Amino acid sequence: MTPLLEARSLVYAYPGGVPALSGLDLAVKRGRRLAILGPNGAGKTTLLLHLNGSLRPASGQILLDGRPAGYDRTQLTAWRRRVGLVLQEADDQLFAASVAEDVSFGPLNLGLDEAATRVRVGEALAALGLTGLAERPTHMLSFGQKKRVAIAGAVAMAPEILLLDEPTAGLDHAGAKGLLTVLAALSAAGTTLVFSTHDVDLAYGFADDVALFDGGRMLAQGPTVDILSDGTLLAGARLQAPFLLEMGLKAKSLGLLAPDAPCPRRPQEMLSLLERLMARPT
Repeated sequence: MTPLLEARSLVYAYPGGVPALSGLDLAVKRGRRLAILGPNGAGKTTLLLHLNGSLRPASGQILLDGRPAGYDRTQLTAWRRRVGLVLQEADDQLFAASVAEDVSFGPLNLGLDEAATRVRVGEALAALGLTGLAERPTHMLSFGQKKRVAIAGAVAMAPEILLLDEPTAGLDHAGAKGLLTVLAALSAAGTTLVFSTHDVDLAYGFADDVALFDGGRMLAQGPTVDILSDGTLLAGARLQAPFLLEMGLKAKSLGLLAPDAPCPRRPQEMLSLLERLMARPT
């Protein structure tokens, strides 16, 4: 099946010749949650900026539905209508006086009339739990609220693919959990999610697929458990295995979990496993 979005042999260097991407390949499958996983400085943000046309590679290409994406004004508008991007620093995307005004910017820029824009904005604010903050000045928002407003601005454009750069960075546990709940709902509604992270536990618990890379090169891409179970691959990216995966594999090695049983991927699943084990007769 043709990937919904694909990067082929991307090469890019920042001014001064600083290499960022070195022949990088990536395939984004429709309806999946893909984690771009690698250490800090691996080129994750640079890759996301290429995936929505914000940066143009020195060589290589981006394909949408198997067709090369273009960089003139008309083509970029059509591209970004389908592929939304949320930066790590929400302040880099918020500039309007109020939440509603900020979220409305994208739909209006796409040419929607005011009535259609109001509908889009209302739906996006509701999806992100921001309805009560519609008239709040953006400079009076908390860090977590700014993150959600930035995502709402992207959601209001109704993209097929939503790119998120380190979406949980800077959030406390409750804020990160709430944001992931929102993203899971968007995924269930059909939005394809691609997010960058250096957090192997986040990738293990939330992503369907993982693209593992370092130094601007793709090391491997595939189903999350397959990639994160490979210690050699993880070592190549200077990462360690997720804690819950290590626990699950240890339980299998001790005969406490069937060899063909899935390893727990969320804390509650691990707690349920421990409860079952403790309830076994001795």
